[in-house]
Amino acid sequence: AIVPLMAQHHHPRAVEATTKYFLTQATAAAVILFASTTNAWITGEWNMTNMSDPTATTMILAALALKIGLAPMHFWMPEVLQGLDLLTGLILSTWQKLAPLTLIIQTAQAFDPLLLTTLGLMSALIGGWGGLNQTQLRKVLAYSSIAHMGWMIIVLQYAPQLTLLALLMYVLMTSAAFLTLKLLSTTKLNTLATIWSKSPILTTTAALILLSLGGLPPLTGFMPKWFILQELAKQGLPLTATVMALAALISLYFYLRLCYTMTLTISPNTTTS
Repeated sequence: AIVPLMAQHHHPRAVEATTKYFLTQATAAAVILFASTTNAWITGEWNMTNMSDPTATTMILAALALKIGLAPMHFWMPEVLQGLDLLTGLILSTWQKLAPLTLIIQTAQAFDPLLLTTLGLMSALIGGWGGLNQTQLRKVLAYSSIAHMGWMIIVLQYAPQLTLLALLMYVLMTSAAFLTLKLLSTTKLNTLATIWSKSPILTTTAALILLSLGGLPPLTGFMPKWFILQELAKQGLPLTATVMALAALISLYFYLRLCYTMTLTISPNTTTS
């Protein structure tokens, strides 16, 4: 249903993004079908909630990770988001995440914990690392999305309610960020430097939203991160918690760069990469 929305601009890049998106989602759907068929063939059950066959559960996790763009299946996400306009990008990075995440949460207990931890850590690291030198705001938001998905997945088997909390906060903050960018009609980093003179109050709130996405206290975005780190420490995984906190630091850097460009520079200014 989102394909016409993506292709409506008839721009070559929009069409390319639509094709990439369609192919990844169709692949993931096919793999899910294959995995559930395998599971039914081995166990005689079509039920998704208590799958016992490890091959089928791993395939389902891989397919759902591809659907929401978890690393290492994240490569389509920045490309696709870059080709879309901001409102479709908003739908893609919030609403389109709900269905796969529902399936992931329902089948969470069947997955291999090591696999989930690996996916979560890789997504948080790659989501931070990939966004560092980006100047296109949609790509920055795509990498931020990958990092947030990693935070959701890491805590999934220990406290699913924290996954839901992180998802809710992520959806709120991302919607605010995309709608702000839509109102200012900016898609590049350097156009952000010109907006403080036009709408100072909106600029201030947008900077706060970005810092909240980065997870700085006392802003809202800090809460899910804090709870997730606390839960990981409680489960006896201090190393995982430490790596996640450091990964959050990497992604904080590019949020800070956006804030710096937005609120602390006057327009004809070069931002250092």
